[in-house]
Amino acid sequence: MNLSTSSLFSLNGKKALLTGASGYLGRMFGHALLENGAKLIALGRSERLNKQLSEWKAEFGDSRVQGYQVDMYDLTKLEHVINEVIERELYIEILINNAHELSPNTGFNNPDGVLELSSYEQWLLNFTCSTYWPAFLTQKLGPVMKENKRGSIINISTMYALVAPSPQLYNGTIYHNPPGYSAGKAAMLAFTRYVASYWGKYGIRANAILPGPFSNIQEDGYNSVLKDEVFLKRLADRTCLGRIGRPEELAGALIFLASDASSYVTGHALAVDGGWTII
Repeated sequence: MNLSTSSLFSLNGKKALLTGASGYLGRMFGHALLENGAKLIALGRSERLNKQLSEWKAEFGDSRVQGYQVDMYDLTKLEHVINEVIERELYIEILINNAHELSPNTGFNNPDGVLELSSYEQWLLNFTCSTYWPAFLTQKLGPVMKENKRGSIINISTMYALVAPSPQLYNGTIYHNPPGYSAGKAAMLAFTRYVASYWGKYGIRANAILPGPFSNIQEDGYNSVLKDEVFLKRLADRTCLGRIGRPEELAGALIFLASDASSYVTGHALAVDGGWTII
């Protein structure tokens, strides 16, 4: 086994499917995969995906990047897209389940999203994003991974799958983290362990990344313009490192879990949170 970093962490020749590719963290995930040699199939709902695809193709070449603008709530369209990907690509070795709707629809920053008022629809949407979408894509791409005796499934969860949000963080602000998000992302960890347990014998690994405070407040393009200083200072002060994270600081965890560097790691939940969950 070649232990040089250029070989151990290389994704050369591997094909990766990424959901939520047009989002705040998704754009960084896509760039990191391409930067390390992977061929990327990017799924996203936002119109911003088309701009991002153009930038990636200009930098990495048309042959390295494919994209599909799809609303994953439309399961018929999603299945059609995934079937097309399977027919064209034959074997997707890396699956990153990143998509999740962070909006008032799922209870975020919505007065009606608090525990006392959260609706069935909000709970259902959170569990659809966190659990059903990853399960659906795992079902679709898993059989070919099993045939090839190799695959890495990476589910993007959150530190709030391990610990509860602190109410004090949100006092006096417009921000709110709904209960369905934490519950859904905790279910994602259970699903991750289930896949790791049942499909390990086929050489398939399933792991999760648990981001900490990576704020996209007032996001503007690739970078975020951070305007709510009180809230952001509360987030920073809650970490051991005394600051919120930068999106690129998730790249190392992603490449580690996608590459052969983690060939004996499965069923793991890797927190990238500046030490939030240890205190």
